[in-house]
Amino acid sequence: MKSKKISDWKDKVLYTPGPLTTSKTVKQAMLRDVGHRESEFIDIVSNMRKALLKIVQANEEDYVSIPLQGSGSYGIEAVLNTASTDDSKWLVIINGAYGRRISKMLEVMGVEKTELNYDEDQIPNEKDVEDVLSKDEAITHVALIHSETTTGLMNPLEGVSELCKKYNKIFFVDAMSSYGAVPIDMPGLDIHYLVSTANKNVEGVPGFAFAIANKEVLKNDKGNADSLVLDLYDQWARFEKDEQFRFSPPTHSILAFNQALQELEQEGGVEGRLDRYQENVDTLIAGMDKLGFKRYIADDLQGPIIVSFYYLDDPKFSFEKFYNYLNDRGYVIYPGKVAKADLFRLATCGRLFKNDMLNIIAIIKEALEYMGVKT
Repeated sequence: MKSKKISDWKDKVLYTPGPLTTSKTVKQAMLRDVGHRESEFIDIVSNMRKALLKIVQANEEDYVSIPLQGSGSYGIEAVLNTASTDDSKWLVIINGAYGRRISKMLEVMGVEKTELNYDEDQIPNEKDVEDVLSKDEAITHVALIHSETTTGLMNPLEGVSELCKKYNKIFFVDAMSSYGAVPIDMPGLDIHYLVSTANKNVEGVPGFAFAIANKEVLKNDKGNADSLVLDLYDQWARFEKDEQFRFSPPTHSILAFNQALQELEQEGGVEGRLDRYQENVDTLIAGMDKLGFKRYIADDLQGPIIVSFYYLDDPKFSFEKFYNYLNDRGYVIYPGKVAKADLFRLATCGRLFKNDMLNIIAIIKEALEYMGVKT
């Protein structure tokens, strides 16, 4: 069977929150090779690290950004590994799969932790958090997901931030699905560690994660890591020396990300991207409401990245048929991740616009008609 020419390829539209749909110019940025030790690439990495700080309003005097090869989960585990000692105890606030993943990582590492669990459509109660922190002085660190990709729910940072200040705890934020599209004032919120990845709201491609760290906290964590690869301090020290990765970097992904950063700035930065994503959400919800789909997350908790919908209550509705109908026509969606409810998810992030939301609504209507589902 002959392979298709590049000119004959047509990307499917990804209504998924990473990997996500990227611009042609981001993809084109990868169509060349570059040596990771040549000056051009070193300059790109240096400028990228500065840009990463700017997006969360962090200054170069007090904060550092540390790219790390691998997926977002590598970045998360690198923070946990670097920040933890034998005397550490984490409070992990959980209302979705990604909070549970942090807890599982700590368990595998043998680091002590306690969980504060909520239903996946509920945000943390500050009184509960304070109750745990006030009664357990052994807790040293607090971990919170900002945008819980499991459902699309947004966890507010301010209340937990204030409690971490009050009780003198290290505050770690998983900003995987918020960074780049939701304003975050890292110094103002006194966040000590924050992690995201290249293939989310900056609209790059998979290949690396990055941590942003309070410089003094990171210095105090020197020597904690029991992993060579996931040692954020050692990687930062190498960047400080010569802007080099310790191990072979994903050069093509970084070239794509460099282009994506320029496109983020051209769109008006975080605020401009948020405006587009919010228009996508509003358009999607309005159209899906007309088709009879109910949402899992309440309006006041709904984020701008992904929306979860219940299956239609119709015996003719089959998610497998529904998914395949969309996929066969070039539209890729996400299944649900909530154990207690039958859901599917549609992302509104990536290189998607209002017209893409109208397109997915139209094809979903076609799919329902094909299955004989009443709307």
